[in-house]
Amino acid sequence: MKIDEVIIYVEGRSDILAMETLLYPLLAEIQQKGIRIQFFEAPGGDRKKSLLAKVPIKAVDILRNKRNSIVITIPDLYPRNKGFVHETFDDMKNGIFELFDKSLKSKGLQDDARLITRFHVFCFKYDLESLILASKKSLESYLGTQSIEITWQMPVEDQNHSNPPKRIVESIFIKYGKKYVDTIDAPAIFRTANYKYIAEQCPQCFKLFVDFLTKL
Repeated sequence: MKIDEVIIYVEGRSDILAMETLLYPLLAEIQQKGIRIQFFEAPGGDRKKSLLAKVPIKAVDILRNKRNSIVITIPDLYPRNKGFVHETFDDMKNGIFELFDKSLKSKGLQDDARLITRFHVFCFKYDLESLILASKKSLESYLGTQSIEITWQMPVEDQNHSNPPKRIVESIFIKYGKKYVDTIDAPAIFRTANYKYIAEQCPQCFKLFVDFLTKL
């Protein structure tokens, strides 16, 4: 199957900036092979709900008209039950694919295997900031310290909906007299981070996404 374009939907601008910075070496390798990678924000409204409810439908139209494209959606797992009932990544993934399948059927495309195999779902567990916690040295360097106490679950993807990684990162910044701004701080931290190392620290969800891109 020839692929010349990968369209990736994420919740917001901070996700785009963070991924373009952290994954720059990998994205450059992929694009040298003639595959264009594009990140897009969730299309309007409640960002997570939009990724869950609108992107599966939008993906059908994109894939139907662009036969050499792949569409990926990467929502945060937090907060739970947005759009439909879900607690885990599998719950969310299954719900998204149900909407995708319904859209295929409504347009008489349910038997087109080329469409079905070119839509993929990943997630940030529980949100993008899990990757910041996984890159503790880069976070410490950015905040000008060598001694951030680990107060979060290890591995970092084992947080929960009551205390997601973003809240932990916000509290760390406050401790060091700063306010966390995701569109500025996340990409800045990732400039000195290694995506391969972070993927190994986040095997449940983020590594799946990195492995998929690596195999393109």
